[in-house]
Amino acid sequence: MRPSRTKLYGLISLMTFFWSINYVIAKIALRAFPPMLIGPLRAAVAALLLAPVYFWSRMRSESSDRWDWRELTTLSVLGVFGITLNQVFFVLGMNRTSVAHAALVIATTPLQVMALAAMRGQERITVPKAMGMLTAVGGIAILNLGRTAQNATFLGDFFVFLAAFSFSLYTVFGKEVTRRHDSLTVNSLGYFAGAVAGAPLLVQQSYDFDFAGVPASGWWALAYMAVLSSVVCYMIFYYGLKHLPATRVAAFSYVQPVIAAAAGLAVLREPITLPVGLGGLLVLSGVWLTGRG
Repeated sequence: MRPSRTKLYGLISLMTFFWSINYVIAKIALRAFPPMLIGPLRAAVAALLLAPVYFWSRMRSESSDRWDWRELTTLSVLGVFGITLNQVFFVLGMNRTSVAHAALVIATTPLQVMALAAMRGQERITVPKAMGMLTAVGGIAILNLGRTAQNATFLGDFFVFLAAFSFSLYTVFGKEVTRRHDSLTVNSLGYFAGAVAGAPLLVQQSYDFDFAGVPASGWWALAYMAVLSSVVCYMIFYYGLKHLPATRVAAFSYVQPVIAAAAGLAVLREPITLPVGLGGLLVLSGVWLTGRG
């Protein structure tokens, strides 16, 4: 049974809010954990939380999903890109750039999704969409050429871009898997594969790290990133992806910079500079034009 439009957009709006606040939460987590530890630790915690839910759901299900090796291989690779690499790149980027910069770079995700979907034959690039892409690229250029934001670097923005790109791969190729399997199954197996891929890095980064010295704020931040930003948001994302075009689901990310920048200003006192405002306007206009085209 197809869910109502109100339910779909309500859930995706909630997902967008949780992901928007996640930029500030990541900054708080970085005060307590090394950057390279947060990504694999977050994936491992999320996988552990999903495991009992997934197996309980399988036991209750009257008809279990059947996987072929091609799907399992695809989802495992997607788990490495869309979960392990996405979260490692994201945290590395957040350690080197500002909340506003990161949110605006992530806002280009629909453009990357569109380009990849076109390569897979899922979308068609029109002239308005191409103009939107160029407008957004111009916004990113202004964002970096007029760098006055607090703690923002080109390398940090580049890492965040790689995080967005890896998630775009997860979105487009995952769309093909969700045609046969529910969001819990896709996310659970994706996180299991991502956690396994990130295990060596987790072990290496955990060696000699003083977990007992992590303050409560660090653990709460990690819990938010693992439970809300990972498990809950990815579940909503793939639920929406099953019923809506990939570009329409990803288009909600253009709201993130507004919420994230406001949260960064309120919580972290990160200023919203003129280059951020102008670059952000171009990025969001470009994403909007792409969605309209």
